[in-house]
Amino acid sequence: MHNEHPQKLEAALYVVATPIGNLRDITLRALEVLAAADVIAAEDKRNTAHLLTHHGISANRLVAVHQHNERGAAEKIIELLQAGQSVAFVSDAGTPAVSDPGALLVQAVRAAGLRVIPIPGASAAMAALSAAGLSEPHFLFYGFLPNKSAARRTALQALVSHSYTLVFYEAPHRIVECVADLCAVLGGERQIVLAREITKLFETIHACALRDAEVWLQSDSNQQRGEFVVLVSGAVPQPGLSAETLDTLCKLLDELPLKQAVQLAAKITGANRNELYQQALQIKNPS
Repeated sequence: MHNEHPQKLEAALYVVATPIGNLRDITLRALEVLAAADVIAAEDKRNTAHLLTHHGISANRLVAVHQHNERGAAEKIIELLQAGQSVAFVSDAGTPAVSDPGALLVQAVRAAGLRVIPIPGASAAMAALSAAGLSEPHFLFYGFLPNKSAARRTALQALVSHSYTLVFYEAPHRIVECVADLCAVLGGERQIVLAREITKLFETIHACALRDAEVWLQSDSNQQRGEFVVLVSGAVPQPGLSAETLDTLCKLLDELPLKQAVQLAAKITGANRNELYQQALQIKNPS
């Protein structure tokens, strides 16, 4: 149970990370801020009420801020802050404004010259990365890919040459076709880690070659349930071609036919035309 008279918070927007599954994955500081804030702005009031009640915090200071009313709600929250009130902002799960509402609200509050204070905590992407065992020093957090296969493949094509671990979020009803597209565009040699239901009862973290991932998902429909973090190892740089050269080649391949792209890339970068041609073929047809 929390102190009935918590100390007064300064007037600021507190961006509070909340659990992604297990309700105990909340920091002591987050609980203090939620107990003491004058107002709690929540993506879904019912969800947040459940969390607050679980931790013995009163749920009668809730206002709704979701992706459809974020701009309008921002004006009301700025008025509260200007009147000296403290506002805690939470999304449904994890860290707000990361593949979640919040960025527009934070932007508006900062533009009004008011203080924004992060209260860090659970994040599905970070949790998955920490347990994936992919050793690349860099990662690219992409979030959700497009829903439709053609648009998804186009988006993935732009990521082919990146040597960083790629981190995606995916919904259960799209996971199989998403993995098929990842394999088709990035090639089956790469490592994939499928992390699902992180911190929940049926948490599963499965690593395999990308070419084997679809079969694994299809072999047990239970493995297609719940929210996914999908991590894919980065491109292995080809000997002789720098990352900058690869990047130039990829950009040109998006705009031009293969032979013209190779010619122009050779001119711009000074790289060997044959090497560029082999690399271009691999980018266009990874399998």
